[in-house]
Amino acid sequence: MRVLVTGATGFVGRYLLAALGAAGHEPIAAGGPHDPPPATALDLLDLAAVRRIVDAAAPDAIVNLGGQAFVPQSIADPLGTLAINATGTANVLEAARAYRDRVRAPLRVLVISSAEVYGIQRPERMPLDENAFTRPGNAYAASKLAAEMYAQTWHRSYDLDCVIARPFNHIGPGQDPRFVVASFARQLAEIAAGAPALMHVGNLEAQRDFLDVRDVVAAYVLLLANGRGGEVYNICSGRPVAIREVLRELITIARVAVEIREDPERMRASDLPLLTGDATKLRAATGWEPQYTLKASLADTYAAFRAAQGERA
Repeated sequence: MRVLVTGATGFVGRYLLAALGAAGHEPIAAGGPHDPPPATALDLLDLAAVRRIVDAAAPDAIVNLGGQAFVPQSIADPLGTLAINATGTANVLEAARAYRDRVRAPLRVLVISSAEVYGIQRPERMPLDENAFTRPGNAYAASKLAAEMYAQTWHRSYDLDCVIARPFNHIGPGQDPRFVVASFARQLAEIAAGAPALMHVGNLEAQRDFLDVRDVVAAYVLLLANGRGGEVYNICSGRPVAIREVLRELITIARVAVEIREDPERMRASDLPLLTGDATKLRAATGWEPQYTLKASLADTYAAFRAAQGERA
């Protein structure tokens, strides 16, 4: 199967390309508008350009990973986030529809949403399944829910084969250090390399449902083959872990003594106190099971930052 991946040069995209290749598919990379080869540059807000990329790729499936994924950036630039995540997705869907109609061949689109669409929920409702109410609490969550609505609209109005994935928090080697686990790992790697033993942190009490990025992309590959059109699938572990526990485990892995200092700039007014999901539907449809423990993911993430420290030494 030829699979066009938008956002292919990002953290998740690089892992997805590898997973698709390992599964025997032919991945085709489309990155951001300024990314160098081998990815084809793509501006998701330019419908004509998206159509050209889709036509040239001649895909059997598309995975739309392109967009803006950092919640604080969405708070600073809500309209930009809504544009790239929602309108960008609509452009991919429309380009896919036009290509399918022209070649008269089946085409599946996997739209990557986010568990952020659930927003703040009562603890007794956890873990959340796909029928839980959606209550976006920031522009990123709103943009992802809008992307879902576009996918459902193209599925119902144009019979486009769309599947929606709602991944919960995913981590792993190569993640942008703006994200919490990668931020911790990078700071600890710098301390281990001789930096002052002071860590800046945000809200340590929040609880999240973490998965290794390699398990997440494995779910994407399975959904391409086995997901049902028009359906939404959670991708999650079902086990909430406090950020404080993640930090404690990383400190144990790094074997360094540190001082922890809260940074007001890392606090978010819309931060979710607890978010965890139920992946029963995904398991039933695909047989997916996560292969990486949280400890292994944290160790690999830290090791990647330590290796980068060695390269810069």
